[in-house]
Amino acid sequence: MVDIHSHILPDVDDGARSWEMAVHMCHIAAQDGIEHMVATPHANGQFAYDRDWLRGVLNELRQRVGPKPKLSLGCDFHFSYENLESLTTAPHRYTIEDTPYLLVELSDFSVPPTVTNELADLLLRGLQPIITHPERNLLLQRRPERVLEWVQHGCAVQVTASAFSGRWGEKAKKVARWLMDREAVHILATDSHSVEGRPPILSDARDLVARAFGQAVAQALVDDNPRAVVSGLRLPYFPQVQ
Repeated sequence: MVDIHSHILPDVDDGARSWEMAVHMCHIAAQDGIEHMVATPHANGQFAYDRDWLRGVLNELRQRVGPKPKLSLGCDFHFSYENLESLTTAPHRYTIEDTPYLLVELSDFSVPPTVTNELADLLLRGLQPIITHPERNLLLQRRPERVLEWVQHGCAVQVTASAFSGRWGEKAKKVARWLMDREAVHILATDSHSVEGRPPILSDARDLVARAFGQAVAQALVDDNPRAVVSGLRLPYFPQVQ
Protein backbone atom coordinates (compact mmCIF):
# COMPACT_ATOMS: atom_id res chain seq x y z
CA MET A 1 0.00 0.00 0.00
CA VAL A 2 0.97 3.64 -0.54
CA ASP A 3 -0.10 6.52 1.71
CA ILE A 4 -0.01 9.92 -0.02
CA HIS A 5 -1.22 12.07 2.91
CA SER A 6 0.49 12.06 6.31
CA HIS A 7 1.89 14.43 8.90
CA ILE A 8 4.93 12.45 10.00
CA LEU A 9 7.59 15.16 10.02
CA PRO A 10 8.34 16.10 13.61
CA ASP A 11 7.38 19.48 15.04
CA VAL A 12 6.65 21.19 11.71
CA ASP A 13 2.84 21.40 12.01
CA ASP A 14 0.13 19.71 14.10
CA GLY A 15 1.43 16.22 13.31
CA ALA A 16 4.28 14.29 14.94
CA ARG A 17 5.54 16.10 18.05
CA SER A 18 8.99 14.55 18.28
CA TRP A 19 11.51 12.50 16.35
CA GLU A 20 10.53 9.51 18.49
CA MET A 21 6.89 9.86 17.49
CA ALA A 22 7.77 10.39 13.82
CA VAL A 23 9.87 7.22 13.72
CA HIS A 24 7.20 5.29 15.61
CA MET A 25 4.54 6.40 13.11
CA CYS A 26 6.68 5.20 10.22
CA HIS A 27 7.17 1.84 11.89
CA ILE A 28 3.42 1.50 12.48
CA ALA A 29 2.83 2.25 8.80
CA ALA A 30 5.38 -0.34 7.69
CA GLN A 31 3.84 -2.97 9.96
CA ASP A 32 0.44 -2.19 8.45
CA GLY A 33 1.80 -2.92 4.97
CA ILE A 34 2.43 0.65 3.82
CA GLU A 35 5.51 0.57 1.61
CA HIS A 36 5.66 4.26 0.70
CA MET A 37 4.53 7.35 2.64
CA VAL A 38 4.32 10.93 1.47
CA ALA A 39 4.99 13.49 4.21
CA THR A 40 2.55 16.34 3.55
CA PRO A 41 3.05 19.23 6.00
CA HIS A 42 0.40 21.93 6.07
CA ALA A 43 0.75 25.13 4.07
CA ASN A 44 -1.82 27.47 5.58
CA GLY A 45 -2.21 30.59 7.68
CA GLN A 46 -0.92 28.80 10.75
CA PHE A 47 2.00 26.84 9.33
CA ALA A 48 4.57 28.18 6.87
CA TYR A 49 5.86 25.84 4.18
CA ASP A 50 9.57 26.00 3.43
CA ARG A 51 10.25 23.26 0.86
CA ASP A 52 14.04 23.27 1.11
CA TRP A 53 14.05 23.12 4.90
CA LEU A 54 11.40 20.39 4.91
CA ARG A 55 13.53 18.32 2.53
CA GLY A 56 16.26 18.40 5.14
CA VAL A 57 13.85 17.25 7.85
CA LEU A 58 12.64 14.44 5.61
CA ASN A 59 16.20 13.31 4.88
CA GLU A 60 16.89 13.16 8.61
CA LEU A 61 13.75 11.06 9.10
CA ARG A 62 14.89 8.71 6.33
CA GLN A 63 18.16 8.19 8.17
CA ARG A 64 16.37 7.40 11.41
CA VAL A 65 13.68 5.14 9.93
CA GLY A 66 15.68 3.09 7.45
CA PRO A 67 14.52 1.76 4.09
CA LYS A 68 10.90 0.92 5.03
CA PRO A 69 8.69 2.69 4.36
CA LYS A 70 10.04 4.77 1.51
CA LEU A 71 9.46 8.46 2.18
CA SER A 72 8.61 11.33 -0.17
CA LEU A 73 7.66 14.98 0.26
CA GLY A 74 4.43 16.72 -0.67
CA CYS A 75 2.18 19.34 0.88
CA ASP A 76 -1.25 19.67 2.47
CA PHE A 77 -2.06 22.71 0.34
CA HIS A 78 -4.72 24.99 1.78
CA PHE A 79 -6.74 26.45 -1.10
CA SER A 80 -6.30 30.12 -0.23
CA TYR A 81 -5.64 33.23 -2.28
CA GLU A 82 -2.10 33.59 -0.91
CA ASN A 83 -1.22 29.98 -1.67
CA LEU A 84 -2.66 30.14 -5.16
CA GLU A 85 -0.56 33.24 -5.87
CA SER A 86 2.54 31.40 -4.68
CA LEU A 87 1.59 28.38 -6.77
CA THR A 88 1.56 30.56 -9.88
CA THR A 89 5.27 31.33 -9.59
CA ALA A 90 6.48 28.02 -8.12
CA PRO A 91 4.00 25.20 -8.78
CA HIS A 92 6.31 22.33 -7.87
CA ARG A 93 7.08 23.85 -4.50
CA TYR A 94 3.88 22.18 -3.29
CA THR A 95 3.29 19.10 -5.44
CA ILE A 96 4.13 15.55 -4.42
CA GLU A 97 7.83 15.51 -5.31
CA ASP A 98 8.20 16.48 -8.98
CA THR A 99 4.86 15.05 -10.07
CA PRO A 100 1.84 17.11 -11.19
CA TYR A 101 -0.18 15.89 -8.19
CA LEU A 102 -1.25 18.50 -5.64
CA LEU A 103 -3.21 17.78 -2.47
CA VAL A 104 -5.90 20.46 -2.14
CA GLU A 105 -7.50 21.15 1.23
CA LEU A 106 -10.63 23.30 1.10
CA SER A 107 -11.80 25.52 3.94
CA ASP A 108 -14.49 24.38 6.36
CA PHE A 109 -15.79 27.96 6.44
CA SER A 110 -16.01 28.97 2.79
CA VAL A 111 -16.08 27.03 -0.48
CA PRO A 112 -17.10 29.77 -2.93
CA PRO A 113 -18.35 29.10 -6.48
CA THR A 114 -15.00 30.36 -7.82
CA VAL A 115 -13.33 27.17 -6.54
CA THR A 116 -14.59 25.30 -9.60
CA ASN A 117 -12.90 27.70 -12.01
CA GLU A 118 -9.73 27.81 -9.93
CA LEU A 119 -9.47 24.02 -9.97
CA ALA A 120 -10.09 24.00 -13.71
CA ASP A 121 -7.29 26.54 -14.12
CA LEU A 122 -4.87 24.26 -12.26
CA LEU A 123 -5.79 21.41 -14.60
CA LEU A 124 -5.19 23.62 -17.63
CA ARG A 125 -1.75 24.47 -16.26
CA GLY A 126 -0.82 20.79 -16.10
CA LEU A 127 -1.36 20.24 -12.39
CA GLN A 128 -3.54 17.43 -11.05
CA PRO A 129 -5.54 18.48 -7.99
CA ILE A 130 -6.47 15.82 -5.45
CA ILE A 131 -9.31 17.05 -3.23
CA THR A 132 -8.49 15.88 0.29
CA HIS A 133 -11.04 14.55 2.79
CA PRO A 134 -14.20 16.18 1.38
CA GLU A 135 -16.22 13.85 3.61
CA ARG A 136 -14.91 15.78 6.63
CA ASN A 137 -15.53 19.25 5.21
CA LEU A 138 -18.55 20.71 7.01
CA LEU A 139 -19.78 22.61 3.95
CA LEU A 140 -19.27 19.75 1.49
CA GLN A 141 -21.07 17.39 3.86
CA ARG A 142 -24.17 19.45 3.10
CA ARG A 143 -23.47 19.68 -0.65
CA PRO A 144 -21.41 16.62 -1.66
CA GLU A 145 -22.68 16.95 -5.23
CA ARG A 146 -20.09 19.71 -5.68
CA VAL A 147 -17.40 17.06 -5.37
CA LEU A 148 -18.95 15.17 -8.27
CA GLU A 149 -18.70 18.30 -10.40
CA TRP A 150 -14.99 18.63 -9.68
CA VAL A 151 -14.38 14.98 -10.51
CA GLN A 152 -16.18 15.48 -13.82
CA HIS A 153 -13.74 18.31 -14.54
CA GLY A 154 -10.82 15.92 -13.89
CA CYS A 155 -9.96 16.34 -10.21
CA ALA A 156 -9.22 13.28 -8.09
CA VAL A 157 -10.64 12.71 -4.61
CA GLN A 158 -8.88 11.37 -1.51
CA VAL A 159 -10.98 10.16 1.41
CA THR A 160 -9.62 9.62 4.92
CA ALA A 161 -9.24 5.91 5.62
CA SER A 162 -10.56 6.16 9.17
CA ALA A 163 -13.77 7.84 7.97
CA PHE A 164 -15.06 4.40 7.00
CA SER A 165 -14.78 3.13 10.57
CA GLY A 166 -16.59 6.15 12.00
CA ARG A 167 -13.55 7.96 13.43
CA TRP A 168 -14.88 11.29 12.09
CA GLY A 169 -18.53 10.73 12.99
CA GLU A 170 -21.56 9.34 11.26
CA LYS A 171 -21.96 12.24 8.84
CA ALA A 172 -18.43 11.87 7.48
CA LYS A 173 -18.91 8.11 7.24
CA LYS A 174 -22.16 8.56 5.29
CA VAL A 175 -20.62 11.09 2.89
CA ALA A 176 -17.62 8.81 2.30
CA ARG A 177 -20.02 6.00 1.46
CA TRP A 178 -22.11 8.35 -0.72
CA LEU A 179 -19.02 9.28 -2.73
CA MET A 180 -18.00 5.63 -3.01
CA ASP A 181 -21.46 4.68 -4.28
CA ARG A 182 -21.03 7.27 -7.04
CA GLU A 183 -17.49 6.11 -7.90
CA ALA A 184 -16.08 9.49 -6.94
CA VAL A 185 -13.29 8.27 -4.64
CA HIS A 186 -9.88 7.57 -6.13
CA ILE A 187 -7.51 7.29 -3.17
CA LEU A 188 -7.64 6.38 0.51
CA ALA A 189 -4.99 7.93 2.75
CA THR A 190 -4.37 8.03 6.48
CA ASP A 191 -3.93 11.78 7.04
CA SER A 192 -2.09 10.51 10.11
CA HIS A 193 -1.04 12.96 12.81
CA SER A 194 -0.08 10.76 15.76
CA VAL A 195 0.56 7.28 17.09
CA GLU A 196 -2.75 6.69 18.85
CA GLY A 197 -5.49 9.17 17.92
CA ARG A 198 -4.73 9.37 14.20
CA PRO A 199 -2.28 6.58 13.37
CA PRO A 200 -1.01 5.68 9.88
CA ILE A 201 -3.29 2.69 9.31
CA LEU A 202 -4.74 1.88 5.89
CA SER A 203 -5.53 -1.83 6.15
CA ASP A 204 -8.76 -1.43 8.14
CA ALA A 205 -10.34 0.83 5.52
CA ARG A 206 -8.98 -1.34 2.70
CA ASP A 207 -10.75 -4.35 4.17
CA LEU A 208 -14.00 -2.46 4.77
CA VAL A 209 -14.01 -1.17 1.19
CA ALA A 210 -13.15 -4.62 -0.17
CA ARG A 211 -16.16 -6.13 1.57
CA ALA A 212 -18.53 -3.40 0.36
CA PHE A 213 -17.19 -2.64 -3.13
CA GLY A 214 -14.89 -5.50 -4.05
CA GLN A 215 -11.22 -6.34 -3.80
CA ALA A 216 -10.30 -4.68 -7.09
CA VAL A 217 -11.66 -1.29 -6.01
CA ALA A 218 -9.96 -1.53 -2.62
CA GLN A 219 -6.68 -2.39 -4.32
CA ALA A 220 -7.02 0.59 -6.64
CA LEU A 221 -7.63 3.02 -3.77
CA VAL A 222 -4.74 1.97 -1.52
CA ASP A 223 -2.17 0.76 -4.04
CA ASP A 224 -2.71 1.18 -7.79
CA ASN A 225 -3.80 4.84 -7.74
CA PRO A 226 -1.56 6.18 -4.96
CA ARG A 227 1.39 4.33 -6.49
CA ALA A 228 0.65 6.08 -9.77
CA VAL A 229 0.59 9.41 -7.91
CA VAL A 230 4.06 9.02 -6.40
CA SER A 231 5.32 7.88 -9.83
CA GLY A 232 3.76 10.84 -11.62
CA LEU A 233 1.61 8.59 -13.80
CA ARG A 234 -2.04 8.79 -14.84
CA LEU A 235 -4.44 7.19 -12.36
CA PRO A 236 -5.37 3.72 -13.65
CA TYR A 237 -8.69 3.78 -11.76
CA PHE A 238 -10.79 6.82 -12.67
CA PRO A 239 -14.36 5.73 -13.44
CA GLN A 240 -17.20 7.90 -14.65
CA VAL A 241 -19.07 9.36 -11.68
CA GLN A 242 -22.55 7.90 -11.20
